[in-house]
Amino acid sequence: MATLVAFHAHPDDEVLLTGGTLARAAAEGHRVVVVVATDGMMGPVPDKGAPRLDELRASAAILGVHRVEHLGYADSGHGPLLYPDPPDRTRFARADPEEAAARLAALLREEKADMLLSYDPNGGYGHRDHVRVHEVGKRAAEMADVKRVREATMPHDNVMRLVRLIRLLRIPLRFDDAALRAVGSPSSAITHRVDVRRFAEQKQAALAAHRSEVRGDGRTAAVMRVLVRLPTPLFGLLLGREWYIEGPRE
Repeated sequence: MATLVAFHAHPDDEVLLTGGTLARAAAEGHRVVVVVATDGMMGPVPDKGAPRLDELRASAAILGVHRVEHLGYADSGHGPLLYPDPPDRTRFARADPEEAAARLAALLREEKADMLLSYDPNGGYGHRDHVRVHEVGKRAAEMADVKRVREATMPHDNVMRLVRLIRLLRIPLRFDDAALRAVGSPSSAITHRVDVRRFAEQKQAALAAHRSEVRGDGRTAAVMRVLVRLPTPLFGLLLGREWYIEGPRE
C-alpha cells in the first residue's frame, strides 16, 4: 500500500479538485494525508481556532483521509490587492517559498510519501495561493525526493461548458470572462483521468461539510449550494471525474 499526500491551498479545495481521488485511494487501502497551506482566513485566528480547519477535518473524515495538517499560513485573498499580513501569521503568497517547501518536505519525509498531489502551473484558475501551491509543491517534492507528482487540473473545454450551464441556470458566478478563459489546462496536457463517480456520495457530503463556504457569500457560494442539493447521480455526472498532469519528478 502507498502513502498519498495531497497539498492544497485552502479548506474545500481538497474536495473540489481531488475529493473523489482521495476517497478512492482510501477505499483501496492506501494511506491518505491532506496538507493545506492556509486556514482559509483573512484575519486573525479566533481563540476557538480557525472554523474552516474544523470543516476541513470533517470533510476529510468523510473522504477517509487519515491525517490533516496546516502549514501555518493565512489566506492571501484573490484580486488585485494583497492585504497586509494579519498579526499572528504570514499570508501564503508572502511566505518564503523555500521555507514553505521545507515545511511540506518535512511532512513528506515523515510520511514516507509515495505520491504528491499538487496543482498545475496556473493553480487551476490563477489564484495567487494556488500558483504558490504549485511552486512550493514542486520544490518540496525535490527536497523530499518524492518521484511521483500529479498536478490537479481541469480540462478547459469542460470548465467552459460548465460555466455556460451555470449562466443558463442564472446561478451567480462572480468571475469575469478574462479569468474564466484562464481556468484549467488544454486536454492535450492532461495525462491522468480518474473516474470517481462511485464516490460521488462521499464527495458531495464532504463538500457539504464546508458549511461556511456553502452558506457564505463568497464568489462560488451560490454554485456550491446548488451542488450540495443536487441528486447524487447528477452530482456524480457533473463532478465524477478528476484530472491530473504528470509532474516533472517521475
